[in-house]
Amino acid sequence: MNDVTTQTTAPDATADAGTAGAGTAAPGRPRRMILMALPVVLVVAAVAGAAVRTGNTVDGADRSAKTRLWEEPAHKPGKDPAGDVARGRASTALSKLLLPVPAGYRLGPDNGELGNDGEQSGKKATAAMKQNAHGLAGKERRAYEKRIDKLRIEGIAARSYTGDANNLTISTQIVRMKDKKAVRNLHTFRTGLFEAIGIFRTEPKIEGHQRNARCYVLRKGSKDAIGSMNCLAYDGELSISLSASGTKPFDRKAVAELLKDQLNHIASPGEYV
Repeated sequence: MNDVTTQTTAPDATADAGTAGAGTAAPGRPRRMILMALPVVLVVAAVAGAAVRTGNTVDGADRSAKTRLWEEPAHKPGKDPAGDVARGRASTALSKLLLPVPAGYRLGPDNGELGNDGEQSGKKATAAMKQNAHGLAGKERRAYEKRIDKLRIEGIAARSYTGDANNLTISTQIVRMKDKKAVRNLHTFRTGLFEAIGIFRTEPKIEGHQRNARCYVLRKGSKDAIGSMNCLAYDGELSISLSASGTKPFDRKAVAELLKDQLNHIASPGEYV
């Protein structure tokens, strides 16, 4: 990506949905459109994460025994104000929106600086995203940074989950932005990119959230030992991303169920814990 320098006409991720929907590209244009959109794709990658990072963790996981978080202490500690840390922290408004670790899962591998259960302020997350422009120069770099500023990110929280059978890892990120319109337009742009590339199919549908959530898996024919699934959703000022990797046969239903519970948890915190 770093050697591409003709990106000044990339579509703006905060443009109106009617003009930012990459999915309307003609059949012969997807690759050209993607190359032109690379600066915004960097934003997408920084916000959404990638299933590839978790795939290696799942593939090399020890399937002989469950991971122990700690040994049982001799004396019971006092109640942690952050809640049950084995299920994920809930000490901030944003971390409370992340789905607590459900039955059959444990906290998963780290996701970069966010770890497996972390949060960053909008200022820090924005600065980190701008660092991804190190391969651009001059006009392209300034245009990229301007797009990030337009998102007006207030904070980002992430949590990863690994199935107790060590065959599935899921990473979820929630980004809060000031502008609900920017959230919707970013969702439109990102789903448009997935659909324009032509190598993904949209499935499965998320029960109760077919309007604001969409998942993508590779089209049939992949010979990789690791299956993957990427989901994008939004709710008001929140942009939700989920990436999953697992050994085949890949359990798409389990991933869809966790995303459904995550979205329901945002709508009604406390009911889906």
